[in-house]
Amino acid sequence: MAGLTQAEQRDIRSCSFEMADAARCETLQHFRSADLVADSKDAQDFDPVTMADRNAERIMHDVLARRRPQDGILGEEFGSESGESGLTWVLDPIDGTRGYISGAPTWGTLIALRDENGPVFGLIDQPYIGERFVGGFGEARLLGPRGERPLQTCAARPLAGATLFSTFPEVGSRAEEAAFTALSRQVQLTRYGMDCYAYAMLALGQIDLVVEAALNPYDIQAPIAVVQAAGGIVTDWRGNSAHDGGRALAAANPEIHAAALEILSMGEGL
Repeated sequence: MAGLTQAEQRDIRSCSFEMADAARCETLQHFRSADLVADSKDAQDFDPVTMADRNAERIMHDVLARRRPQDGILGEEFGSESGESGLTWVLDPIDGTRGYISGAPTWGTLIALRDENGPVFGLIDQPYIGERFVGGFGEARLLGPRGERPLQTCAARPLAGATLFSTFPEVGSRAEEAAFTALSRQVQLTRYGMDCYAYAMLALGQIDLVVEAALNPYDIQAPIAVVQAAGGIVTDWRGNSAHDGGRALAAANPEIHAAALEILSMGEGL
């Protein structure tokens, strides 16, 4: 699609902030509260969802209906709505609901705007800490309790000195888990359970790699926009687009991306 004007970019950014602010109010109302109840979307495996997930996404839909009704929507809780502008908002009201119901501040609200080529703008918002990571339209910055600062991924270093984050030790299928384990054995430190906050730390320059599998589009589109704006790279495990979910390899720089990709792409049965 044609490039967006500066006025359109400002409106998109303003709209995304209004949605994130509204979602903050809803999610914080229930976080660490005694009345929080989690249902499971899956009868076999625990896949939690709460009233805060649903209410926060509904509030974001309301903002878009008022401010940008021409755009499409893809959300985790309420599916997709078509639009006429060629732009689609990709929403995850609480990425990391397991962390949310456990009281751990690693969850966040994900908001991205994409065109036919992928995400062009995104934010990762952590309401409890009060941090908002923004990327796109020439902007990459953190807004938080200590003020504002630019986002910049870290410089290249060998895998032996790298830090790797992932949400679960059991990464996807057995073949995917084996490939991840092969990479994990090469790095200095591997940490789990970080949800979307892992990508925020990558964009901030704190870590080197995030590797995940079995993702949905709404899990990864905002992180892609933020990480890429900060100078990083996000692909699948073959070096192709990760915009539609599945496997994701997010790296701080081309050098460590290539080193990690070489190991992951050699996994048998992938």
